[in-house]
Formats: sequence, C-alpha cells, structure tokens
Amino acid sequence: MKLKKIIGSLKKRGIKGSFLRLKNGNPKINTIDFWSFITNQKSIPFSKEDYEKHRNEEITLNWVIPEMGVGSGGHINIFRFISYLERHGIHNRIYLYRAANFFDNESVRKFVKKYFTILDQNAEVFCDVKYMEYAHGTVATSWDTAYHVKNFNNTISKFYFVQDFEPYFFAHGSEYEFAENTYKFGFRGLTAGDWLKDICINQYNMKADSFGFSYDKELYKPKEKKDSIKRVFFYARPVTPRRDFELGLLALNELTKKMPEVEVVFAGWDVSAYEIPFKHVNKGIVSLENLSDLYATCDLCLIISNTNLSLLPLEVMASGSVAVCSKGPNSEWLVNEENSILVDYDPIQIADTLIEYLNNPEKLSAIRNKGIEFAINTSWENEGEKVKKAIMKGIKEDEECINNRW
Repeated sequence: MKLKKIIGSLKKRGIKGSFLRLKNGNPKINTIDFWSFITNQKSIPFSKEDYEKHRNEEITLNWVIPEMGVGSGGHINIFRFISYLERHGIHNRIYLYRAANFFDNESVRKFVKKYFTILDQNAEVFCDVKYMEYAHGTVATSWDTAYHVKNFNNTISKFYFVQDFEPYFFAHGSEYEFAENTYKFGFRGLTAGDWLKDICINQYNMKADSFGFSYDKELYKPKEKKDSIKRVFFYARPVTPRRDFELGLLALNELTKKMPEVEVVFAGWDVSAYEIPFKHVNKGIVSLENLSDLYATCDLCLIISNTNLSLLPLEVMASGSVAVCSKGPNSEWLVNEENSILVDYDPIQIADTLIEYLNNPEKLSAIRNKGIEFAINTSWENEGEKVKKAIMKGIKEDEECINNRW
C-alpha cells in the first residue's frame, strides 16, 4: 500500500517511465537510475576538425526537445520559431531527449508530420540525442534537456529557449533545485517575454534576449457575440497547479452567488469529476479550430497564471472577447489595463471585478476594442526575426573566442 502511494505521488509530479525494478521478487523504486542524467558528466568534446569543416557553411542549429504529445503548446511554439529560422537561412536539426514512446527516427518523423504541420519540412527530426552532430549552435528547450546540452560541447554557442520559469513547476525540493541549476550553466537565454529575460539576467547573470507573442491569424478573428446571455470563460486546468484552478473556481462561485444568471464555460480539461454548484458548461479539451468561436461567445475570459503567460490572452483578444489576467510582471510584460482586465490572486476581488465589468458593457466594449487592436498589431514574423538576430549575435560573439577551445 505504501509503495502504491509513492508511485501515485511520483506520477502526479510528472515522473514517469521505468523507475520500478524487481529485487528479490519485490518492486523497488529506482530513484538513482531515473535521475542519473543529473549527475552524468560524460561530455562530448569540441572538435576543431568539425569546426573547420563547417565554418563556411550555412548556420545549423541542434534543438534538444522533450518528448511531445498531440497538441503540445510548448512544442508548437518551438516548431514555429524553428520554421521561421528554416525559411530565413538557418538549418535546424531536432533531437528528442529521454523519449519513452519513440524508438526510431521514422516513427517520430511520421508523428511530427501528422500532428505538427507547423514544422517546416526541411527541419530534420531524430528520436534520440545519440544522433547529434556538430552544429554552430545548440539549443536546450526545457530544464531536463539542458543537462544534455551542458555536456554537448561540439558546438560554438549554447542557447536556452525559455518559455517559463520551470523551477516553479515543482515544490521547493530536489526537482526545483535540478531545474533551477540549469540557469547557472552559462547558456544564452532566448526568453518568452521580458519577465523571463529579467530573471535570467538579474538572478543568474545570463546573457539573454527576449521575444514576444502573437497568434494564428487564420484561426483567431474578431467575431460578434450573438446572444445576450452573460457568459464567462475559465481556462480550467486542475492538473496544472500554476494555472490556479482552485482560485478561479472559488472566484466564479462568488460571482454566481451574486449573479446567478451568468453562465460559466470551462475548457482546458474535463472538470466533470468536480462538484460545481452553479450553471456551467464543461467543454473539456477543445480543438484549436473551435477555440476562437468559443471565446467569442463569452463576455470575459478568465486566464490566471502564477508563472509566464500562455498565448491565450492574445487569442482571446483576437477573437473579440476580453482577457482577465492576473497582475504581476509574469503577465504585465504583455497585458495591461488598456487591452485586458487585471486582477489580484484573490477570489473575492476577482469576483467583484467580473461583476463590475459585466454590469458596465461600455467599459467592457472599450477594453475589447483595445484588445483587438493590440492583438492585430502583433506578428510572429517580427518575433521570429528577434530570435534569429539573437542567435546570429551569440554565435558571432562566441566564435570570436573560439581559439580558446584548443
């Protein structure tokens, strides 16, 4: 029974894979083997021969990524920038790290081609980092991949594509420390927004450049709300603690006590297992093609985050609804009180703010219009160019010091 509880706890914390071993007929949790990549010091050395061979060729990047699932937002964003670079003269090779479900290159390539059509066909995809070769730059894309990039020295520059502050994904224990240590590896940061850039520079003395967000302008377009039902959308992810499901649920409960006519729409996860005493619709996981229409049916869209913002606020604005986001530097590098509604991490205050705007359609309309205007003026092309310039700058600066490698 105790073992079952431990295994359940490990799975809740995202620790999967082969961490069980049989010893003398009894199952044992093999913690050391599972975390052995943390202490692995086997490095791949810099090769002067490889450098001389490729120095006049087009810039090539190695991207080390965690295994992806269908619709993985973090991977979509990585592939979006890889595709921009591929179209603008930088070749890219993608390598899965510690993948549990892909064992050959052909299977992962078929999977990516089917489920991640955003990825440029010229980018190469490999199932394992064992296939990695020399590249002008090598990019870590999550805290665990950073451990492999630390040991891979057959490259001019090392970059860290940071989409969130991943130590915050864990309780303040071993995993927090494992993740935090990666910001001390000396990589160049490529960060989603200025909040993360400031963390990299001010807390960890990294060199870092930031990029912003945009959205898919084919999928998300302004639409008029077609009925008079007061409706609030909630991005509900009870499996993702940083998205504050409990806080949002309490706020919506307070809202509907005072305004029982309001309909709440839950999406992001199936919440049917939760006791929800007010009028609501449980949409579960909604396909990308249907999200814009869903946002447009709602007067307000509650999107709380305790770490970095997702793309949702911009997608909500672009669809003609109003984003309600939590205050703080993790949000306010993108959203502000002109294009969105900002709230505290307080369910009563959130409920009161939602009520205020639901009862003031003119104020709501003004923010909606500002949000649409703000979203339309964003561009993935502009953000891709920022990443390209940061990569080119980093490789150029590091290449000037290349003689110190031997």
